[in-house]
Amino acid sequence: MRKEKGFSLIELLIVVAIILIIAAIAVPNLLRSRMAANESSAAASLRTIGTANVTFSSTYNAGYAGELTEMARDAGGAAASITAADLLDAVLGGSTAPVKSGYSFQYSASPVGAGPTSTTPNTNFTAGATPVGPNSSGTSTFCADQSNVVGRDVSGASTAGGTAGNNCDFMAYPPM
Repeated sequence: MRKEKGFSLIELLIVVAIILIIAAIAVPNLLRSRMAANESSAAASLRTIGTANVTFSSTYNAGYAGELTEMARDAGGAAASITAADLLDAVLGGSTAPVKSGYSFQYSASPVGAGPTSTTPNTNFTAGATPVGPNSSGTSTFCADQSNVVGRDVSGASTAGGTAGNNCDFMAYPPM
């Protein structure tokens, strides 16, 4: 009688079961890590919007930008101007409601809104970030205003700023 070399079916099933157990433990941690990265990206993007607005205000002497697209690069490659200031990347400044890293961004300025001038400047703005897929792409909602302090709402609210007059009084992020 000769002895066969190799693994038995039982040994292979045990190895597969161990791999499935490890995967069941690792996948939720991976998803939580991705959500944390998305939330950090959203907060950083709001800080970028705030910093770009301060630069816009000091460069063009017209208060804050009326729309995110005013702080983007001109599509035709023209020099920076009050309508295309080249202060935001193509994702954040590419549309009036951009989506980046699983978050949707809203923006509004007041009292004038779009097209500020030195005689009718926007004196404040509110920017918000909400998760595209709640509990999937993120769990927190973020907002920032002209104070450039990013606020965080962990209650699961579906909107964050994006409307003129919102005072964005969420808890400061990251917590002090």
